[in-house]
Formats: sequence, C-alpha cells, structure tokens
Amino acid sequence: MSSELVRVEREGHLLVWTLHRPESLNAFNRPLLHALGEAVDAARDDRTVRCAIITGAGERAFSAGADLKERRGMSLDETRQFVELIGSTFDAVAHLPFPTIAAVNGVAFGGGMELLLACDLRVVVDGAEIGLTEVSVGIMPGAGGTQRLPRIVGSARAKDLILSARRLTAREAYEMGIANRVVAPGELMTAARELAARIAQQAPLAVRQAKHAIDAGLDTSLAAGLEIEAAAYGELLHTRDRVEGLTAFAEKRAPQYRGE
Repeated sequence: MSSELVRVEREGHLLVWTLHRPESLNAFNRPLLHALGEAVDAARDDRTVRCAIITGAGERAFSAGADLKERRGMSLDETRQFVELIGSTFDAVAHLPFPTIAAVNGVAFGGGMELLLACDLRVVVDGAEIGLTEVSVGIMPGAGGTQRLPRIVGSARAKDLILSARRLTAREAYEMGIANRVVAPGELMTAARELAARIAQQAPLAVRQAKHAIDAGLDTSLAAGLEIEAAAYGELLHTRDRVEGLTAFAEKRAPQYRGE
C-alpha cells in the first residue's frame, strides 16, 4: 500500500519506504504515522520481502521528529495517544521479521532518531546530524530512545547524549556504533541498496532467524540467549534452503535460495 505520505517502492525482494512530508522536514504527525503503520502492516507477513529501506523525502531531513505544531494544539489525552501511536509504530518497525535499513538523508532529531534506532542497520549521509533532543523542549524520548540507544552505545554514552540533547555528526554516530556506514552525498541510496542486496542474496529464512535470535537474546542472560539461538537454528534444519546452501557450496556455485 502506497500513500502520499509514505511512498512505497517494490524492487524485487526489496521494499523502499519514503517518508514524504518534505515541506515539514518529514516531521511525524498522526496521518504520517498511520501511513507508516499501514505500510509496515502490509509487509509484515509477506515472505517474499527480504529487506526494507526507510528514508526521507528531500535532502534536508530523514525526519525532524514529532510535528510540534500539531502537538501544540493537542489536549493532554491527545498527547498521550500520540506518544502511544509513535511508540507502537516504531515498535512495529523494530519487530518486522526481515531486516530494515534506515537511509538517513539529513537531520534526524527526536522521533526521527528514534525511528532510525528502531531499524536494524543505519546508513547515514555525511553532513547529516542526529540526536535525541527532546529534553531541550521540556519532554523526553518517548518512542524507544531511552531503551534502544543504551543497547547500542551503553548507558553512560546514552545518558550523555539524551540528558544534554547533544547532536551528533554522521562521523560521530559511526564512531559510537550508531551508524553502520557513512557515505558521501549522492551515494546514500546506492549504498543502502547495495547493503540490502547483499542481505537479500543470503538465505532469507536464515536471515530472519538470525535477526530473531539477536533481538530476543538481548534482554536475557547468556544461557537463555544460547537457548534462543539453538531453537532458532533448529527451525532451519529441515528447510530446503539449508540443503541448497550445502549443495551449492559442494558444487562451487552460487546458491539459489527460495525462502523454503
């Protein structure tokens, strides 16, 4: 499903979702969140999808965060509902069974950074700035930022960034492990598509199970995590793709994975 607010492109096994409110720096209002949620829901059970890229329209912003103009006119109950909506939408992105890549084409502040943190991988254009800047306007991250950022950079660095509303350059984000790639302007989508294509070349069921094992194991002990890994591995033992991978290796050819 495609809309004016989230433009959906299908390229083989790849989906590209573009946040499309460039006049507002792709800030999140309720219609944009609903459109993103619909796109995610439509893709969740599609077993032919092997990777998705999320990016923003234009060259200035991935997303400037929540639309504060809309927020100013909300009652307290409406504000609570909005925070619940943005949180549940980003959770839905994080829990997709296939990998997601944030192609960060410009600034990503507040909710914009929370969305890229909800993605599995992040390709950031050189010159972009990112930050969880909510405390500077009297609120705090409410869509996963206080939970996902420490899991990437550690609690001390996360507190430094969140409590000071510090903004990071693309290079600083890479040095902290937030960005997986930093690329030159004009090369962002090429780099994101190359990464997605490499993922799509792998056995799709194996990729999904590996993502599940990593995510599910993060909040457990090592022993429990190893059990999760073993169970995820066990799901692959009877797949045709596992046999194809072994056969292709023996025959010294590229495997032809079908997701079966």
